[in-house]
Amino acid sequence: MSTYAESGVSIDAADQTVNLIRKLAQRTHNAQVLTSIGSFGAGYQLGDNVLVSSADGVGTKLRLAVETGRHDTIGECLVNHCVNDIAVQGAVPLFFLDYFATGQLVPKVAASVISGISRGCVANQCALIGGETAEMPGMYQGSDYDLAGFIVGSVPRDQLLTGEHIQPGDALLALPSNGLHTNGYSLARQVLSQHYQWDSYVPELSHTLADELLKVHQSYLPVLRQLSTLGLLGAAHITGGGITDNTPRMLSADLTAVIDTATWQVPAIFKLIRELGSVPEADWRRTFNLGVGMIVCLPSAGVSAVSDSLTQSGISHWQIGHVAARVDQQSQVQYV
Repeated sequence: MSTYAESGVSIDAADQTVNLIRKLAQRTHNAQVLTSIGSFGAGYQLGDNVLVSSADGVGTKLRLAVETGRHDTIGECLVNHCVNDIAVQGAVPLFFLDYFATGQLVPKVAASVISGISRGCVANQCALIGGETAEMPGMYQGSDYDLAGFIVGSVPRDQLLTGEHIQPGDALLALPSNGLHTNGYSLARQVLSQHYQWDSYVPELSHTLADELLKVHQSYLPVLRQLSTLGLLGAAHITGGGITDNTPRMLSADLTAVIDTATWQVPAIFKLIRELGSVPEADWRRTFNLGVGMIVCLPSAGVSAVSDSLTQSGISHWQIGHVAARVDQQSQVQYV
C-alpha cells in the first residue's frame, strides 16, 4: 500500500506549518490586509482596488522535467498555477516574477524553462517583470534546479470573491483538469517508476508516461472571467489536498460541500496510480485532483443558464454537487 506520506510528503505537516506561520504573519498585518494565511491568494487593499498575490512552485514535477530533459513546459505550468490561485478571488494578473536556482547553471536549460514562463505570461496577459537566477553549488546537485513563481493581480474591492454570499442549496460546478497538473508527483513517481520507464507507452493512456505527466497545468482565467458576469459566488482551485482540502477554502465554517462522485469518470492516470500503488481511497482523494481542476459555486436558480453559456462557449463542465449546512463537526466535504 502506498500513501502520500510514505512517498515523503505529509499534508498534515504542511497544515500544521501553515497554522504556525499564520500566527507569525498576523503580527505583521495592517488594515489594508483583507485575507488571512490559507487563502488561495493574499488580498491587500490599495484605494478602490485590491492587489491579490500568490507564490507557488510545481513540486516534484521538476524531477520529471530533469529526468526526461523536457524543460520547455514546466514554466508554463508554474504561471498557470499562480494565475489560477488569484483568479479564484476575482483578480486579473498584472505581473509575474520567477526564482530559478540550480547547482550548475546550464544556459540552454534555464532559457528553456523561462521560455515556458514567458509563453504562460503572454497567454494570461501578465507581464514578466523580473526574477532571480541563482547558481548554488552545494545546495543543489549538478544541474538539478528549483523553480518558484510570484504573481500579483488586481480586482475592484466590490468584485473580490470571498465566498461570503455562498449559502445552502447553491450549486457546485466542476471544470475538468487534463491530468495531475502540478500536484501529487512524489506519490505518482514512486508508484509509476516501479512499473514503467518515463518514455514507456502506456495503453491505458494512449501515449507515453512522460507525455501524460508533463501535460501543462491549465489556466482557468478565461472561464472564471466569463463566470464573474454570471453570478459566480466562489471558486476553489483543486491543487495539493485535492477536492477534500481545497473546496472548503471558499466556504464559511458552517457550510459543507456535498460531492457526487458518480457525476464524472476519473481519468485513467489516477486509476492507474491507485491500482498499482494500492493507494487508500481517502489518501488518493486528498493527494490528486482526480480530473477536477476547478470547482465553482453559483446560485442554484441560475445554474441552468450558466451551464448553457459555458456549453455555447465550448467549455467542458458538469454539476458535481451542492452546498449544504454543516452539521456539528462533520467534514466540510461529504462524498456521496
